Amino acid sequence: MPLPSPPSPIILSVRHLKVHFRPRGIWPRRRGSIQAIEDLHLDLRAGETLGIVGESGCGKSTLARTLIGLQAPTSGSIRYGGQELATLPRKEWRPLRRELQMVFQDPLGSLDPRMSIGQIVAEPLRELCPEIPASEHPKQVAAMLRRVGLSPDIVDRHPGEFSGGQAQRIGIARALIVRPKVLICDEAVSALDVSVRAQIVNLLAELRQEYGLTLIFIAHDLAIVRYLCDRVLVMYLGRVMEQAAAEDLFSIPRHPYTRALMAAAPAGAEAQPPGPENSKKKRKALAGDMPSAEHPPMGCVFHTRCPLMESTCVASVPGLRRVGPEHYAACHFVAAPEQFR
Repeated sequence: MPLPSPPSPIILSVRHLKVHFRPRGIWPRRRGSIQAIEDLHLDLRAGETLGIVGESGCGKSTLARTLIGLQAPTSGSIRYGGQELATLPRKEWRPLRRELQMVFQDPLGSLDPRMSIGQIVAEPLRELCPEIPASEHPKQVAAMLRRVGLSPDIVDRHPGEFSGGQAQRIGIARALIVRPKVLICDEAVSALDVSVRAQIVNLLAELRQEYGLTLIFIAHDLAIVRYLCDRVLVMYLGRVMEQAAAEDLFSIPRHPYTRALMAAAPAGAEAQPPGPENSKKKRKALAGDMPSAEHPPMGCVFHTRCPLMESTCVASVPGLRRVGPEHYAACHFVAAPEQFR
């Protein structure tokens, strides 16, 4: 029997990350802050696809923007390839833009309507790849458009002429034109029709293999995450509730919130390509509403909705505990209390 392959090296490591915002509104002197991310830990291995799931408002998009340098962290560490990013001045981010790229949630909103498609896709080459002569840009743009399933003939057209699915393919082409090592997809398929969503997910799976990409895939559709991702991180109110290999997480979810998410998801969310034939009626919704990030609950942030809640859940914040090989859960009632380090 062959020995199991050793795990890939960690290329992105996040420790004790916090992102707080000042509240907006008519009372600017009001004290307090919005805790978008709170004491978050994350490891990303080379070549894997890490899924990040949770309800709207749990901090997924804030995390994505922070990892790519679009949002400054309040505190904590973000190390990429041994380099600390959390305190990196904005002007020193430029060399990293080639390696860390992002595909955004709103396909059309992320494309400049005044620019042609050729200009949009070539822009990263112009800004980040000075060693590539401008005469080569049209050839590379045409090749990338073909690779994402679009005709090179569209280079003179503008974003408003395209559907959401076509616009997202353009966004993917723009991100991949500089051959990044890490691609962050922030709800990149949530705004698309179900059939188009399946096409984009399958395209991302192909591109990952072809280009050796490492993906962070942020979504709320558990069927897509189970199909596409190697590992999954579950977030709630800015904190990690559970993280594990996708197979383990979906087979044996350990955190009450993870189990509640799965109970509320469409039935039959098996590991298969998402599509209209796999879209079924939803099960019961998760009871209650997520508390405000401006006034999070004391102790475990999930205790206000948790069926297992006891006094200890209010008294203290549970740390991430090892509950299996590479499986962690932040709950007072999980076994094997080995703290995550």
